[in-house]
Amino acid sequence: MERNQTTLREEEEEPQRTQRYMEEVVNGFGKVRKGGFRAASFVYGMVGLENMGFVANMVSLVLYFTNKMYFDLPTAANTYTNLMGSTYLLSFLGGFVSDTYLTRFHTCLAFGALEILALSMMTIQAKTAALLPRPCGKPSCVEGGVAVFFYSSLCFMGVGVGGVRGSLPALGADQFRSDQPKALATYFNGLLLSSVTGASLGVTLIVWVSTNRDNHGWWKGFLMTALAAFAGLVSLSFGKIFYRMHVPGDSPLLRILQVVVVAVKNRRRSVPESSSELYETSGKDEAPAIAHTDQFRCLDKAAIVPADQETISPWRVCTVTQVEEVKILTRMLPIIASTIILNTCMAQLQTFSVQQGYRMDTHLGRKFRIPSASIPVIPLLFMVILIPVYDRILVPCISRYTKHPTGITQLQRVGIGLALSAASMAIAAAVEVKRRKQSLLNPTKPISLFWLGFQYAVFGIADVFTLVGLLEFFYKEAPIGMKSLATSFTYISQSFGYFLSSFFVEAINLATRRADGRGWLSGQDLDGSSLDLFYWFLAALSTVNFFSYLYWSSWYKCAADDRRQKDAGKSPEECNGNGNGNGNGLSNQHE
Repeated sequence: MERNQTTLREEEEEPQRTQRYMEEVVNGFGKVRKGGFRAASFVYGMVGLENMGFVANMVSLVLYFTNKMYFDLPTAANTYTNLMGSTYLLSFLGGFVSDTYLTRFHTCLAFGALEILALSMMTIQAKTAALLPRPCGKPSCVEGGVAVFFYSSLCFMGVGVGGVRGSLPALGADQFRSDQPKALATYFNGLLLSSVTGASLGVTLIVWVSTNRDNHGWWKGFLMTALAAFAGLVSLSFGKIFYRMHVPGDSPLLRILQVVVVAVKNRRRSVPESSSELYETSGKDEAPAIAHTDQFRCLDKAAIVPADQETISPWRVCTVTQVEEVKILTRMLPIIASTIILNTCMAQLQTFSVQQGYRMDTHLGRKFRIPSASIPVIPLLFMVILIPVYDRILVPCISRYTKHPTGITQLQRVGIGLALSAASMAIAAAVEVKRRKQSLLNPTKPISLFWLGFQYAVFGIADVFTLVGLLEFFYKEAPIGMKSLATSFTYISQSFGYFLSSFFVEAINLATRRADGRGWLSGQDLDGSSLDLFYWFLAALSTVNFFSYLYWSSWYKCAADDRRQKDAGKSPEECNGNGNGNGNGLSNQHE
């Protein structure tokens, strides 16, 4: 009887629910529920479509520079790595703008439009013979008006792509609450899945169009990337009504500068024994206070209350929360530095490894030829399978043992990726020895292109662990007003990795040229180079870097703000494998 009454009541209420829904539709979704994976799905669309073109350019631009712009091998590699380094470095600009002046949504639109402009310019140049250089036998044949148009398009692309990357991941992460660690981890895994799915299409379809027909398809490839980026921007715009918008606040760089300036001014003053005597405010409209920590006590001098309290200003005294924000960013610096070598290794897979593939047997069967720049599709397809398996199967299984909602911590994921990057470089060195030996023995029968799949596959797994781990780590650890700025640290690390690659190429060439008259990486003849020794050098450097990371991840103390402690009723969620935030970075032990 009671069940029948409940059913009857639901039937009576159904027309009312339908009417309320229709009112929301008519009123422009004024009461639509915001956030969650529905909102994040539009971000996924933007990431997939934008990466379809960007990654296609990443793996093929070296060939474009050598075959269409007539750069020699070192100049092409360095031009590429400098472009990628600048692009990722400019993600800092996107993060700063979205934290300070514009919402993250509008920042993505502004910089995305600039990226489309750059790709359109590259399309025009690749199509127009008057805008292309002629072979000259020099390291670079680009000069005059051709050079102005060429480098302008690269600058616009660097600013546009960097700005999008500095704001887009944080826009998607904003759609989840801080008490949803599993949902946030799933979001970042989905972000990488969208990226590699789009990249897989880019390195097959777009690269094949670009490099097909004796290098006459470049303008078509650039046009496809421009159209894909435009479609991604449209996808992002459609989700506006569902987004939770972060309101820009005070400049994070200004807040950091204030702490440094005031701490220097108060350098001769003594820090009070009790942290309760330091300056702090408590207002309803302010961000949640961050608990005081004992690290970097010298910065606490910025929060010493001045004797004349009537003239308190941000340039005379800073809050404990403001000081702790600077401490958090300072603690992140060694973690960022530890991932630079990994990104230096990644640069080789997009430059010299592509050149290796160009000198290998690219046939699949008797008739079909695979562009050498498309070989990264092997790890990309592997990642498309691995990411859902990791998120849906491995994480729940591992969580039963570790009692951690995401299976392992973010810093543990990064550590696994760093170890695998060293293995990838060792494999690359062994493959290059085999390739060169066969090429010198019988140039008409080179080894198969698929030998490169081993180094790409191992590094692809490393990327799954490292990139997602870093993005989630920086977003969760960063103060509320610095989320975009902090996630851009991931790309700043990639930037330094590319710049370091250019430095290593030049420095090693210079040093080895003095020793034997010919540099390891000089000229256009890969068979006459010593690329394998360069790979072994990076493998050894990556191994040393891994052990350095073990120390710094153990030293790192996770951010602990009062709001998270109060909500959870316990210490903050550990980010380095130890419940007290001071444990070994690759340990699964909990206290």
